[in-house]
Amino acid sequence: MDDTPVGEPLLDVRDLSVVFGGRGRRDVVAVDEVSFSVHAGQHVGLVGESGSGKSVTSLAVMGLLPRRAARTSGQVLYGGRNLLDASEREMSRLRGREIAMVFQDPMSSLNPVVTIGVQLREVLRAHLDVDRAEAQDRAVALLEKVGIPEPGRRVREYPHQLSGGMRQRVLIAIALACEPKLLIADEPTTALDVTIQAQVLEVLKDLVRDTDAALLMITHDLGVVAGLCDDVNVMYSGRIVEAAGRGPLFAQPRHPYTSGLLASIPRLDHPRGTPLTPIPGSPTQTIPWTQGCAFAPRCGNVVDECTTRAPSLERVGDRALRCFNPVAEPAPSPGASP
Repeated sequence: MDDTPVGEPLLDVRDLSVVFGGRGRRDVVAVDEVSFSVHAGQHVGLVGESGSGKSVTSLAVMGLLPRRAARTSGQVLYGGRNLLDASEREMSRLRGREIAMVFQDPMSSLNPVVTIGVQLREVLRAHLDVDRAEAQDRAVALLEKVGIPEPGRRVREYPHQLSGGMRQRVLIAIALACEPKLLIADEPTTALDVTIQAQVLEVLKDLVRDTDAALLMITHDLGVVAGLCDDVNVMYSGRIVEAAGRGPLFAQPRHPYTSGLLASIPRLDHPRGTPLTPIPGSPTQTIPWTQGCAFAPRCGNVVDECTTRAPSLERVGDRALRCFNPVAEPAPSPGASP
Protein backbone atom coordinates (compact mmCIF):
# COMPACT_ATOMS: atom_id res chain seq x y z
CA MET A 1 0.00 0.00 0.00
CA ASP A 2 1.88 3.02 -1.28
CA ASP A 3 -0.01 5.50 0.87
CA THR A 4 0.68 3.70 4.15
CA PRO A 5 2.13 6.21 6.65
CA VAL A 6 5.76 5.77 7.65
CA GLY A 7 7.18 5.90 11.15
CA GLU A 8 6.02 4.34 14.39
CA PRO A 9 2.26 3.63 14.55
CA LEU A 10 0.13 5.26 17.22
CA LEU A 11 -1.57 1.90 17.91
CA ASP A 12 0.21 -1.35 17.09
CA VAL A 13 -1.72 -4.56 17.79
CA ARG A 14 0.52 -7.63 17.61
CA ASP A 15 -0.74 -11.23 17.75
CA LEU A 16 -3.67 -10.30 19.98
CA SER A 17 -5.66 -13.30 21.19
CA VAL A 18 -8.70 -13.34 23.49
CA VAL A 19 -10.04 -16.58 24.97
CA PHE A 20 -13.25 -16.73 27.00
CA GLY A 21 -13.71 -19.56 29.45
CA GLY A 22 -14.33 -20.51 33.01
CA ARG A 23 -14.61 -23.37 35.40
CA GLY A 24 -16.51 -26.22 33.78
CA ARG A 25 -16.90 -24.38 30.45
CA ARG A 26 -15.21 -24.99 27.13
CA ASP A 27 -12.78 -22.28 26.05
CA VAL A 28 -13.95 -20.06 23.19
CA VAL A 29 -11.31 -18.29 21.10
CA ALA A 30 -12.92 -14.96 20.13
CA VAL A 31 -9.80 -13.27 18.74
CA ASP A 32 -6.95 -15.33 17.33
CA GLU A 33 -3.51 -13.76 16.72
CA VAL A 34 -4.81 -10.50 15.23
CA SER A 35 -2.27 -7.89 14.12
CA PHE A 36 -2.83 -4.43 12.63
CA SER A 37 -1.64 -0.88 13.17
CA VAL A 38 -3.09 2.63 13.13
CA HIS A 39 -0.87 5.66 12.49
CA ALA A 40 -1.56 9.20 13.70
CA GLY A 41 -4.25 10.78 11.54
CA GLN A 42 -4.98 7.49 9.73
CA HIS A 43 -8.43 5.92 9.40
CA VAL A 44 -8.46 2.11 9.57
CA GLY A 45 -11.44 -0.22 9.14
CA LEU A 46 -12.07 -3.54 10.89
CA VAL A 47 -14.80 -5.33 8.95
CA GLY A 48 -16.71 -8.58 9.33
CA GLU A 49 -20.03 -10.20 10.14
CA SER A 50 -21.40 -10.35 13.67
CA GLY A 51 -19.35 -12.81 15.71
CA SER A 52 -16.12 -12.28 13.80
CA GLY A 53 -14.34 -10.79 16.84
CA LYS A 54 -14.35 -7.10 15.90
CA SER A 55 -15.94 -5.71 19.07
CA VAL A 56 -13.94 -8.03 21.34
CA THR A 57 -10.78 -6.69 19.69
CA SER A 58 -11.83 -3.11 20.45
CA LEU A 59 -12.73 -3.93 24.05
CA ALA A 60 -9.34 -5.61 24.52
CA VAL A 61 -7.62 -2.46 23.22
CA MET A 62 -9.64 -0.34 25.67
CA GLY A 63 -9.00 -2.72 28.57
CA LEU A 64 -12.73 -3.26 29.10
CA LEU A 65 -12.89 -7.06 28.98
CA PRO A 66 -13.78 -8.87 32.22
CA ARG A 67 -10.47 -10.04 33.66
CA ARG A 68 -11.89 -13.20 35.23
CA ALA A 69 -13.66 -14.48 32.11
CA ALA A 70 -11.28 -13.32 29.37
CA ARG A 71 -7.63 -14.31 28.90
CA THR A 72 -5.68 -12.00 26.61
CA SER A 73 -2.24 -12.48 25.10
CA GLY A 74 -0.08 -10.69 22.57
CA GLN A 75 0.60 -6.96 22.63
CA VAL A 76 -1.46 -3.78 22.27
CA LEU A 77 1.16 -1.06 21.92
CA TYR A 78 0.02 2.54 22.29
CA GLY A 79 2.88 4.98 21.97
CA GLY A 80 5.21 2.03 22.62
CA ARG A 81 3.44 1.08 25.89
CA ASN A 82 1.77 -2.34 26.10
CA LEU A 83 -1.76 -1.63 27.29
CA LEU A 84 -2.32 -5.27 28.25
CA ASP A 85 0.20 -4.77 31.07
CA ALA A 86 -1.23 -1.40 32.20
CA SER A 87 -2.98 -1.08 35.55
CA GLU A 88 -6.62 -0.06 35.83
CA ARG A 89 -5.54 3.37 37.10
CA GLU A 90 -3.31 3.88 34.04
CA MET A 91 -6.10 2.81 31.69
CA SER A 92 -8.56 5.14 33.42
CA ARG A 93 -6.25 8.05 32.69
CA LEU A 94 -5.96 7.07 29.02
CA ARG A 95 -9.64 6.33 28.37
CA GLY A 96 -11.48 9.43 27.32
CA ARG A 97 -8.36 11.59 27.29
CA GLU A 98 -6.12 9.89 24.72
CA ILE A 99 -8.17 6.89 23.58
CA ALA A 100 -11.94 7.19 23.30
CA MET A 101 -14.69 4.91 22.06
CA VAL A 102 -18.11 5.37 20.47
CA PHE A 103 -20.22 2.36 21.43
CA GLN A 104 -22.80 0.79 19.14
CA ASP A 105 -25.92 1.07 21.30
CA PRO A 106 -26.59 4.70 22.29
CA MET A 107 -29.50 3.86 24.59
CA SER A 108 -27.62 1.40 26.77
CA SER A 109 -24.34 3.34 26.60
CA LEU A 110 -25.83 6.51 28.08
CA ASN A 111 -26.99 6.60 31.70
CA PRO A 112 -30.82 6.86 31.47
CA VAL A 113 -31.23 8.61 34.86
CA VAL A 114 -28.63 11.34 34.35
CA THR A 115 -28.97 14.34 32.05
CA ILE A 116 -26.87 14.68 28.90
CA GLY A 117 -25.10 17.72 30.38
CA VAL A 118 -23.99 15.85 33.49
CA GLN A 119 -22.56 13.00 31.40
CA LEU A 120 -20.61 15.42 29.21
CA ARG A 121 -19.36 17.45 32.19
CA GLU A 122 -18.21 14.29 33.94
CA VAL A 123 -15.81 13.45 31.10
CA LEU A 124 -14.51 17.01 30.80
CA ARG A 125 -13.87 17.47 34.52
CA ALA A 126 -12.28 14.03 34.88
CA HIS A 127 -9.58 14.76 32.31
CA LEU A 128 -9.33 18.56 31.95
CA ASP A 129 -8.63 21.33 34.44
CA VAL A 130 -12.01 23.06 34.15
CA ASP A 131 -14.60 24.15 36.69
CA ARG A 132 -18.29 23.29 36.53
CA ALA A 133 -19.31 26.45 34.68
CA GLU A 134 -16.65 26.05 32.00
CA ALA A 135 -17.49 22.37 31.64
CA GLN A 136 -21.15 23.31 31.13
CA ASP A 137 -20.23 25.84 28.43
CA ARG A 138 -18.05 23.26 26.69
CA ALA A 139 -20.84 20.68 26.88
CA VAL A 140 -23.24 23.02 25.11
CA ALA A 141 -20.59 23.84 22.49
CA LEU A 142 -19.95 20.12 21.90
CA LEU A 143 -23.64 19.41 21.32
CA GLU A 144 -23.77 22.28 18.86
CA LYS A 145 -20.67 20.97 17.12
CA VAL A 146 -22.21 17.55 16.52
CA GLY A 147 -25.30 19.16 15.00
CA ILE A 148 -27.83 18.86 17.83
CA PRO A 149 -30.39 21.70 17.63
CA GLU A 150 -31.07 23.86 20.69
CA PRO A 151 -28.04 22.53 22.60
CA GLY A 152 -28.75 24.79 25.59
CA ARG A 153 -32.04 22.95 26.13
CA ARG A 154 -30.85 19.49 25.16
CA VAL A 155 -28.02 19.60 27.68
CA ARG A 156 -30.68 19.53 30.43
CA GLU A 157 -32.60 16.60 28.95
CA TYR A 158 -32.36 12.85 29.56
CA PRO A 159 -31.38 10.24 26.93
CA HIS A 160 -34.96 9.00 26.49
CA GLN A 161 -36.01 12.48 25.38
CA LEU A 162 -33.68 12.33 22.37
CA SER A 163 -34.05 10.37 19.13
CA GLY A 164 -31.69 7.51 18.28
CA GLY A 165 -29.68 9.68 15.92
CA MET A 166 -29.33 12.45 18.50
CA ARG A 167 -28.25 9.98 21.19
CA GLN A 168 -25.57 8.68 18.83
CA ARG A 169 -24.37 12.26 18.28
CA VAL A 170 -24.17 12.69 22.05
CA LEU A 171 -21.93 9.61 22.26
CA ILE A 172 -19.68 11.09 19.57
CA ALA A 173 -19.57 14.39 21.48
CA ILE A 174 -18.60 12.56 24.69
CA ALA A 175 -15.91 10.55 22.89
CA LEU A 176 -14.35 13.62 21.27
CA ALA A 177 -14.81 15.97 24.24
CA CYS A 178 -11.13 15.85 25.23
CA GLU A 179 -9.84 15.62 21.64
CA PRO A 180 -8.32 12.12 21.96
CA LYS A 181 -5.48 10.97 19.74
CA LEU A 182 -7.27 7.71 18.89
CA LEU A 183 -11.01 7.22 18.41
CA ILE A 184 -12.53 3.73 18.22
CA ALA A 185 -16.02 3.69 16.67
CA ASP A 186 -17.82 0.38 17.19
CA GLU A 187 -20.76 0.12 14.77
CA PRO A 188 -21.71 3.79 15.34
CA THR A 189 -24.76 3.63 13.03
CA THR A 190 -26.38 0.41 14.26
CA ALA A 191 -30.22 0.53 14.33
CA LEU A 192 -30.36 3.95 12.64
CA ASP A 193 -32.23 4.53 9.39
CA VAL A 194 -30.22 5.23 6.27
CA THR A 195 -30.70 9.02 6.30
CA ILE A 196 -29.64 9.36 9.95
CA GLN A 197 -26.73 6.97 9.34
CA ALA A 198 -25.40 9.28 6.63
CA GLN A 199 -25.76 12.33 8.90
CA VAL A 200 -24.01 10.66 11.84
CA LEU A 201 -21.14 9.44 9.64
CA GLU A 202 -20.70 12.90 8.14
CA VAL A 203 -20.52 14.41 11.64
CA LEU A 204 -18.01 11.77 12.71
CA LYS A 205 -15.91 12.28 9.58
CA ASP A 206 -15.79 16.07 10.01
CA LEU A 207 -14.95 15.94 13.72
CA VAL A 208 -12.19 13.38 13.29
CA ARG A 209 -10.72 15.50 10.51
CA ASP A 210 -10.94 18.69 12.60
CA THR A 211 -9.18 17.10 15.59
CA ASP A 212 -6.69 15.13 13.44
CA ALA A 213 -7.51 12.00 15.44
CA ALA A 214 -6.65 8.51 14.27
CA LEU A 215 -9.80 6.42 13.71
CA LEU A 216 -10.43 2.70 14.10
CA MET A 217 -13.83 2.05 12.51
CA ILE A 218 -15.44 -1.27 13.43
CA THR A 219 -18.36 -2.22 11.21
CA HIS A 220 -20.02 -4.90 9.10
CA ASP A 221 -20.95 -2.28 6.50
CA LEU A 222 -18.41 -1.97 3.68
CA GLY A 223 -20.21 1.15 2.49
CA VAL A 224 -19.19 2.89 5.72
CA VAL A 225 -15.59 1.78 5.20
CA ALA A 226 -15.60 3.04 1.60
CA GLY A 227 -16.41 6.56 2.74
CA LEU A 228 -14.20 6.78 5.81
CA CYS A 229 -11.19 4.47 5.86
CA ASP A 230 -7.73 4.45 4.29
CA ASP A 231 -6.87 0.82 5.08
CA VAL A 232 -9.23 -2.11 5.64
CA ASN A 233 -8.80 -5.30 7.69
CA VAL A 234 -11.36 -8.03 7.02
CA MET A 235 -11.99 -10.42 9.93
CA TYR A 236 -13.58 -13.84 9.95
CA SER A 237 -13.97 -16.14 12.95
CA GLY A 238 -11.42 -14.22 15.03
CA ARG A 239 -8.67 -13.85 12.42
CA ILE A 240 -7.83 -11.27 9.77
CA VAL A 241 -8.23 -12.91 6.36
CA GLU A 242 -7.44 -9.93 4.12
CA ALA A 243 -5.86 -6.53 4.69
CA ALA A 244 -5.37 -3.89 2.00
CA GLY A 245 -5.77 -0.25 1.13
CA ARG A 246 -9.32 0.87 0.40
CA GLY A 247 -8.72 1.26 -3.35
CA PRO A 248 -7.18 -2.17 -4.05
CA LEU A 249 -9.65 -3.95 -1.75
CA PHE A 250 -12.76 -2.55 -3.42
CA ALA A 251 -11.32 -2.71 -6.93
CA GLN A 252 -10.32 -6.37 -6.65
CA PRO A 253 -11.07 -8.35 -3.47
CA ARG A 254 -8.97 -11.51 -3.40
CA HIS A 255 -10.30 -13.45 -0.41
CA PRO A 256 -13.59 -15.27 -1.18
CA TYR A 257 -15.08 -13.88 2.05
CA THR A 258 -14.30 -10.26 1.12
CA SER A 259 -15.62 -10.90 -2.38
CA GLY A 260 -18.80 -12.36 -0.88
CA LEU A 261 -19.34 -9.36 1.38
CA LEU A 262 -19.06 -6.99 -1.59
CA ALA A 263 -21.27 -9.16 -3.82
CA SER A 264 -24.07 -9.12 -1.24
CA ILE A 265 -24.38 -5.30 -1.31
CA PRO A 266 -27.05 -3.80 -3.62
CA ARG A 267 -25.46 -1.70 -6.38
CA LEU A 268 -26.95 1.28 -8.21
CA ASP A 269 -25.01 0.45 -11.38
CA HIS A 270 -26.74 -2.94 -11.74
CA PRO A 271 -30.09 -3.33 -13.58
CA ARG A 272 -33.21 -3.14 -11.46
CA GLY A 273 -34.24 -6.56 -10.19
CA THR A 274 -30.72 -8.00 -10.25
CA PRO A 275 -30.67 -10.63 -7.46
CA LEU A 276 -28.19 -10.26 -4.63
CA THR A 277 -25.53 -12.91 -4.12
CA PRO A 278 -25.47 -13.69 -0.39
CA ILE A 279 -22.73 -15.69 1.28
CA PRO A 280 -24.19 -19.19 1.86
CA GLY A 281 -24.57 -20.53 5.37
CA SER A 282 -23.99 -18.59 8.56
CA PRO A 283 -20.97 -17.44 10.59
CA THR A 284 -21.54 -20.34 12.98
CA GLN A 285 -20.63 -22.83 10.22
CA THR A 286 -16.89 -22.93 10.78
CA ILE A 287 -14.07 -25.34 11.40
CA PRO A 288 -11.35 -24.54 13.95
CA TRP A 289 -8.41 -22.58 12.57
CA THR A 290 -6.16 -25.28 14.02
CA GLN A 291 -7.67 -27.78 11.54
CA GLY A 292 -8.09 -25.66 8.42
CA CYS A 293 -9.67 -22.49 7.08
CA ALA A 294 -12.65 -21.44 9.17
CA PHE A 295 -14.43 -20.10 6.07
CA ALA A 296 -14.12 -23.40 4.17
CA PRO A 297 -17.71 -24.67 4.92
CA ARG A 298 -19.15 -21.55 3.24
CA CYS A 299 -16.55 -20.98 0.53
CA GLY A 300 -17.10 -21.47 -3.20
CA ASN A 301 -13.35 -21.62 -3.82
CA VAL A 302 -12.63 -24.40 -1.33
CA VAL A 303 -9.95 -26.95 -2.20
CA ASP A 304 -8.79 -30.05 -0.30
CA GLU A 305 -5.98 -28.14 1.38
CA CYS A 306 -8.49 -25.76 2.99
CA THR A 307 -9.81 -28.49 5.28
CA THR A 308 -6.50 -30.08 6.22
CA ARG A 309 -4.32 -27.18 7.34
CA ALA A 310 -4.75 -23.53 8.28
CA PRO A 311 -3.62 -20.86 5.81
CA SER A 312 -1.22 -18.22 7.12
CA LEU A 313 -1.55 -14.49 6.50
CA GLU A 314 0.97 -13.75 3.77
CA ARG A 315 1.88 -10.71 1.71
CA VAL A 316 0.50 -11.03 -1.83
CA GLY A 317 1.14 -7.99 -4.00
CA ASP A 318 -0.63 -4.96 -2.55
CA ARG A 319 -2.25 -6.78 0.38
CA ALA A 320 -2.00 -9.42 3.10
CA LEU A 321 -4.06 -12.53 2.36
CA ARG A 322 -4.98 -15.71 4.23
CA CYS A 323 -6.16 -18.10 1.50
CA PHE A 324 -4.99 -21.17 -0.46
CA ASN A 325 -7.26 -20.49 -3.47
CA PRO A 326 -8.00 -16.75 -3.70
CA VAL A 327 -10.32 -15.07 -6.18
CA ALA A 328 -8.49 -14.79 -9.51
CA GLU A 329 -7.21 -11.41 -10.57
CA PRO A 330 -8.73 -10.13 -13.82
CA ALA A 331 -6.64 -10.80 -16.92
CA PRO A 332 -4.93 -7.68 -18.30
CA SER A 333 -6.67 -6.16 -21.30
CA PRO A 334 -4.99 -6.65 -24.70
CA GLY A 335 -2.32 -4.08 -25.32
CA ALA A 336 -2.00 -3.13 -21.64
CA SER A 337 1.51 -2.41 -20.49
CA PRO A 338 2.98 -5.11 -18.16
